[in-house]
Amino acid sequence: MPTIADCVVLHGPELTPFRCRRFTWERDTLKAIELEDPVQSFSSGNQGTRVIIPGLYNSHTHMGDSVLPDGATGLTLEQGFFRPHGYKYRELAKLTEEEHLPHVTAHLRYMARTGTVCHLDFREQGAPGARLLRRASEQSGVQSVILGQFNSVPFSADQLQANQAAFSEEARAELSALLDAADGFSESTMNDLTDAAWRELRELTRTRGKLRAIHCLENAGYRDVSLQITGRGDLIRAIELYDPHLIVHLTVANAEEIALLVRAGKTGVLNPRANANLGLPLPPVAALLSAGANLLLGTDNGLLNSPSMLAELDFTYKLAKSQFGDALRPDPTAILKMATTNIRAVLGGDHYGYLAEGLPASFAVLDFRQSHLRASRHVTASVLTRVTPEDVLATYRLGAAIWQAPGFTV
Repeated sequence: MPTIADCVVLHGPELTPFRCRRFTWERDTLKAIELEDPVQSFSSGNQGTRVIIPGLYNSHTHMGDSVLPDGATGLTLEQGFFRPHGYKYRELAKLTEEEHLPHVTAHLRYMARTGTVCHLDFREQGAPGARLLRRASEQSGVQSVILGQFNSVPFSADQLQANQAAFSEEARAELSALLDAADGFSESTMNDLTDAAWRELRELTRTRGKLRAIHCLENAGYRDVSLQITGRGDLIRAIELYDPHLIVHLTVANAEEIALLVRAGKTGVLNPRANANLGLPLPPVAALLSAGANLLLGTDNGLLNSPSMLAELDFTYKLAKSQFGDALRPDPTAILKMATTNIRAVLGGDHYGYLAEGLPASFAVLDFRQSHLRASRHVTASVLTRVTPEDVLATYRLGAAIWQAPGFTV
């Protein structure tokens, strides 16, 4: 059985760092984690060690547009990302699968390079887009949980304004094919479909055991348009009509909306770097944490950001500290949970987001022998703020190496 000896493991649902004599797995399962004493700091004379963390989850991506890195520079949210004439939709429509697939696969491999084992993708281009991403996932080893959307909005502007129309038979056929290819459904905003369509979607996805996700409150316009059409904001409308498993962005969520999210028991997915890149307000991380929301993190569009959760964790931790307004909050573990253990509430099954004997062998090995890490006085904080892609020695998903640095051995 492969074994890593004399290491530090962030163990259990609280991600507590322990010295570990022996970390062993067999096929896809962790077989032995022989813990010694808890440890959070290394002495200045320490030569460092390997640190094993749970494999990271990137809970909101659009990997289809990774073929267009920084292509939306200088464009607004609407100009870059809205259907049907946004930059990314125009450019993606020009690509053949042979041109597109290598770019998506390469970016998934970069995810593995940076410790990520699974991502949740809001995939454009209907069923063909979902199938392309599935191929890229198989080639890279990173698991893609695919949330598809219609290739184009299935209602006219007049129908959306009237808010009465149900899906056409053509739209239902497209939706059925999409759900055959994907793990769930997403849409850009609540304003892209009618109330009747959202109710139908909720029941269809429940019947088929599919995930539901939606972007809400990315900017005030999402709320304002929904209020103008239906008399309700987009968040409450999503919860009441669609009952999503994931609510993404919450960038401009106010205190009332945060309380609604928590009362409904919904999981929010924050994307601080993408919001900053678009010149949008930054999400209220501190307020959401204080309210007890279950939170995840994502890197969002491939054309905006690299899909590195290491970068997202660093940015989010410092943003939260700034919003709390003191040097004490939040505990760094609360931020790391947003890329690890908090996933369980959404995906369940074999997705634990933490390491313990008998659980899936999905983890990353970090090189804390490097000069900038070996004297860390707070291992978890250093994972958030100092670990770089070059410090990731290996990433394993279900016991199989999906990334290994040259010369790494167990």
